[in-house]
Amino acid sequence: MPEPVNVSHHILSVLVENKPAVLTRVTSLFSRRGFNIFSLAVSPTDDERFSRMTIVVDADSAPLEQVTRQLDKLINVVEITELSAGEAVERELMLATVRADATNRGQVTELAAIFEAKILDVGPDALTLMAAGSPDKLDSIEELLRPFGITGLQRTGRIALPRIARSTVRLAAVPETA
Repeated sequence: MPEPVNVSHHILSVLVENKPAVLTRVTSLFSRRGFNIFSLAVSPTDDERFSRMTIVVDADSAPLEQVTRQLDKLINVVEITELSAGEAVERELMLATVRADATNRGQVTELAAIFEAKILDVGPDALTLMAAGSPDKLDSIEELLRPFGITGLQRTGRIALPRIARSTVRLAAVPETA
């Protein structure tokens, strides 16, 4: 379901030690303080000692300074970075099972192609699609699939990393061919 337009969020990238119960400590902190988590994604990093949490928090329920101050008190938290819109690359994954019988299967398949979604499973009266992209893109495809009848839907929540500074990126010189 698309999020309301007037809701604003803080996106936090939190590097934590990859140890048991760290996720519980972080979510308990949010719960105790009454902060609303809009989405949460956790995965290991390239260094097995650490995991990265991407936490999207409702800005109205959680002033940014208070959230970061509380997170910083947790012993397993290594680094906290706020990711502003435009300064981060955000993506999300969605799986959706949609009614698609012989009369509308072509329309659902065309819609999937427009959004670069992949068909993962096919049944006589339904298709399961996988779409990846910005949260806005997934909101759009979800809205367009609803009239067909969504029978199952799962979204991962946002993952995000800071954008690479353009001024420091240097492309290797391409050798000229004779």
